[in-house]
Amino acid sequence: MIKPTLAAALTLAALAAQFPAQAAEPVIGLITKTETNPFFVKMKEGASAEAKAKGAKLLSGAGKTDGDNAGQVAAMENMIAAGAKTILITPSDAKAIIPAIKKAQEKGVMVIALDSPTDPQSATDALFATDNYKAGVLIGEYAKAAMAGKPVKIATLDLFPGHPVGAQRHNGFLQGFGLKSNDAKNNELARPAEVVCMADSFGDRAKGQTAMENCLQKNPDINLVYTINEPAAAGAFNALQKSGKDKNVMIVSVDGGCDGIKDVTAGKIAATSQQYPLKMAAMGVAAGVDYATTGKKVSGYTDTGVTLIAAKPVAGIDSKDTKVGTDLCWGKK
Repeated sequence: MIKPTLAAALTLAALAAQFPAQAAEPVIGLITKTETNPFFVKMKEGASAEAKAKGAKLLSGAGKTDGDNAGQVAAMENMIAAGAKTILITPSDAKAIIPAIKKAQEKGVMVIALDSPTDPQSATDALFATDNYKAGVLIGEYAKAAMAGKPVKIATLDLFPGHPVGAQRHNGFLQGFGLKSNDAKNNELARPAEVVCMADSFGDRAKGQTAMENCLQKNPDINLVYTINEPAAAGAFNALQKSGKDKNVMIVSVDGGCDGIKDVTAGKIAATSQQYPLKMAAMGVAAGVDYATTGKKVSGYTDTGVTLIAAKPVAGIDSKDTKVGTDLCWGKK
């Protein structure tokens, strides 16, 4: 074997110092509830842009439908196997996902919840999300002022039983309207007498339409509709329009997506509480890169903001118009 000369060894050492081995790019996972909901499409867009800007590799996955915990668990296991050191997740099942999160954390993976907390919230290292209760309060206050003392018969198109975001938005809406809601325990949905129909929409347009049709069969005099999100609101409007009731029923919602703001502009939705999923995802990726490079974890809850968007302002209620809503929809840059 030929040994390198001293001069050659020094030359190699100098080259190594001049061109050090490049550290492996941080691997970050993003797991959303579904791949098709525009809210999560925007979230993935924000994560992808931030990962590219910071030199990280983004892995993405989702459940087949909202509520598909098994799909999210499988995505998490695949991401850990692929080397992810941070996983961002919007939990479909706030309790059932916790064992998978614990397994990830035991392997040194930081887990950050986006938009939806786990139950308990402390199961993840951190949460970047809207204050969903406040989002509900804002549209409840708007609806109360816009109805101007008129008696109401309310339908609520909720997410599905037991989900914290669904409960927070629902109960916040009732509280904002001035109806009793703060006695609901854990993730239960309050139901004062004014709520004549409650139905699960799973945040889906088609299921929202079916839910609204069923509510109208039970009580055709419904004049106010709360929906968990804007796809469900679009379904509710279709049902109302088919029954000839769309001109006499107010719909309020949450999310503030670009399509949702178009529906506010068109008068299909009276008001919506706008969230910023692109911001949530970008912050999550930035925290993941920081963890990969410094070992520092984020912790606790970070409020990513909410804004009431309405086509028609109401006295005493702070809102922004649809131009502002369009400019800001879901945190686009």
